[in-house]
Amino acid sequence: MSVQSKRELLAQVACRYREAGPAQKRTILDEFVAATGYARKYAIRLLAHPVPPREAIRRRRARRYGPVVQEALAVCWSATNGICAKRLTPFLPELVPALERHGHLALGSEERTQLLTISAATADRLLRPHRERDQRHGLTTTKPGALLKRQIPVRTFQDWDDARPGCMEIDLVAHCGWSTEGAFLQTLTLTDVATGWTECLPLLYRSQQGVIAALDHARQLLPFPLVAVDTDNGGEFLNNELFSYCAREQITFTRGRTGKKNDQCFVEQKNGSIVRQLVGYDRFEGEAAYRQLSELYRAVRLYVNVFQPSMKLATKRREGSAVHRTYEPAKTPLRRLFATAVLAAEQRERLEAIAQALDPVRLLRQVEVLQDALWRHAVFRTPAPTPLAATVAAGATSRFAIEQCGLNEDTAPDLASDRATAVEQPRKYRRTAKAQAPRWWRTRADPFAEDWETIVTWLAADPARTALSVFLELEQRFPGRYCDGQLRTLQRRVQEWRARSIVVFDQQWLQDEVLVTQTLPRPLRVLTVSQAEKPAAPMAASH
Repeated sequence: MSVQSKRELLAQVACRYREAGPAQKRTILDEFVAATGYARKYAIRLLAHPVPPREAIRRRRARRYGPVVQEALAVCWSATNGICAKRLTPFLPELVPALERHGHLALGSEERTQLLTISAATADRLLRPHRERDQRHGLTTTKPGALLKRQIPVRTFQDWDDARPGCMEIDLVAHCGWSTEGAFLQTLTLTDVATGWTECLPLLYRSQQGVIAALDHARQLLPFPLVAVDTDNGGEFLNNELFSYCAREQITFTRGRTGKKNDQCFVEQKNGSIVRQLVGYDRFEGEAAYRQLSELYRAVRLYVNVFQPSMKLATKRREGSAVHRTYEPAKTPLRRLFATAVLAAEQRERLEAIAQALDPVRLLRQVEVLQDALWRHAVFRTPAPTPLAATVAAGATSRFAIEQCGLNEDTAPDLASDRATAVEQPRKYRRTAKAQAPRWWRTRADPFAEDWETIVTWLAADPARTALSVFLELEQRFPGRYCDGQLRTLQRRVQEWRARSIVVFDQQWLQDEVLVTQTLPRPLRVLTVSQAEKPAAPMAASH
């Protein structure tokens, strides 16, 4: 028995020995002597007067990382929007040269070596004073889909072992705020399982046709072909339109199990770390907020896919009740994409040149500017006056400026005035039925035929307007003409109109996307588009 074990046994036995009677003391003493091997008289003295435990000698160790290294680490952490140290430290050999190249860091050889060799645990300890956490949660809008579950196979999170670039999980995030009633914006999130490449696209309203249009948009943005999609069981995904679209475009369509959110673990993680962290939990409505959210996601897609490393699970083994997981070193989605063989040589060289030219600090500041512009469009229960309320009401949109992120150094501001000297807080927020043919016959007269042109005019002026608000206005203008039971009929008519005419944001900016075009884009300007300069309301386009 070691000395430490004897001291622990003494601490347990001494109190019981002093409170016992003579016969019990003799028994306790015999057991203690037999266990420790002490002489009997020495054991009596120890049990009667226990030796106080020795205090550990604490010698303050000299700091290895000085204030220069700590400040540089904080600048790197701020430039990556406050990611954890296990993701940050493997990315430092790539991030530090980028920050030095754009003038945000100036380190000596010794400090630079210390920064590049710092461990994740030490980095977490040094960054602890700068961290903040947000515990807010959003509302769910997932509703059961059509009865297509037997036609769409189930894929769980364990079935992605053979994933290649192009196999993506998709999900919708509702920007509904405090209530799920009415019309509000949605975000369609697509996450590639193999590389972690993420695209976020706004939807003006939640519909089957809107999801299909967003998928067409995403296929133009992705640097690789879309091979497979995996969704939850919401009605916006499990429908005949999307099922036929995937079959026509030769895209494998799978779904997760009902009530098992872990089956979409890859995209659910991005919903929290990207959409909720950068957009928040407020309510957004209308075309102006939709346009501003589109501009924000233009900057976010560059920042997340080029400068946000993530870890992937390498192995997992179970020993009894314990599960041991091993993760690969953290890499950005762009680096994981380079490690595959899906890119041509020219495309890889172009993407590499863009990654070298982008400045992570300026790009993050562009995200901050666009975040502030978006949050001015938030809808609250009690509207709060803001200094820019008139500008927001006029439909102004702050545009994403790519030249401010390092792709055009001639028009960029002076590096000395743009040096990152202060640590900023992370940008966070504040059974199957057969498919039926469409019904073309009518059993009764259309109650809205007389006023349908007026209704279409209202919807064209405000595409996100709900059928309920239209019905209430009709009742005010024409008292007694309509009854409450006709609301469902109007809702179906509005849904059919939206299926024929999907209002989509002006997609001209696709020509300016640096991860899509073959050459570097012309510089954009930071400008505000006023209502007078906006194009006219889009007309209904028939299929």
